[in-house]
Amino acid sequence: MTSPTFSFEFFPPKTDGAADALWLAAAELGALGPEYMTVTYGAGGSTREGTLKTILKIRERASFPVGAHLTFLNSTKKELREYADRLWNNGVRHIIALRGDVPADLSWPLDTDDAYFQYTSDFVAGLKSWHDFEISVGCYPETHPDALSPEADIEALKKKCDAGVTRAITQFFFDNADYYAFIEKCRAAGIETPIYPGMLPIHDFRNVERFATRCRAKIPAWLHERFEGLDDQPE
Repeated sequence: MTSPTFSFEFFPPKTDGAADALWLAAAELGALGPEYMTVTYGAGGSTREGTLKTILKIRERASFPVGAHLTFLNSTKKELREYADRLWNNGVRHIIALRGDVPADLSWPLDTDDAYFQYTSDFVAGLKSWHDFEISVGCYPETHPDALSPEADIEALKKKCDAGVTRAITQFFFDNADYYAFIEKCRAAGIETPIYPGMLPIHDFRNVERFATRCRAKIPAWLHERFEGLDDQPE
């Protein structure tokens, strides 16, 4: 039986103080031996330069792979190809390929435009055609908010996996039964790609509640009860 592995995800820091804290955290967490670390990517590429800069800074202090999140929504294929080339040329070999959040003034699916990718499966295929990246994708044990149905969501995941991904990483969840049921459905649908559970550390329960509402991830009653009355006790 193989030993479990784990990874860490970071946001690009916005201030010098946050950057100092991130470098320290990366060094301390790196001592635990993660399989890899990743750095997120803002909507429409808003943190594009910050993502790459953060990756390079972490790599200066780390002996493990550091991957880049990359979203395709609102970026042309040409722009994505140029950025993927930069990642590759800077030694980045792992991409977490994502659609990205749909702006409030748009609805999904978007109008077809050959200059843009329409689906994550197409984006994955494009990335693999440009460079031999290791690619991770996201998945939702409790169904993606934009999916027509749980079955359609799993079908979309299968298309992504068939395009050549290394692993799928779930949205966070708080009930293990949801994860195990999701795995069974994926295997029944012919998805053999490893599916890693995503975990969200709780440092501000009210923020987690808001995030969970957006993602349609349910928070069990027992967890609400554990944090009841603790809003003024952040520690």
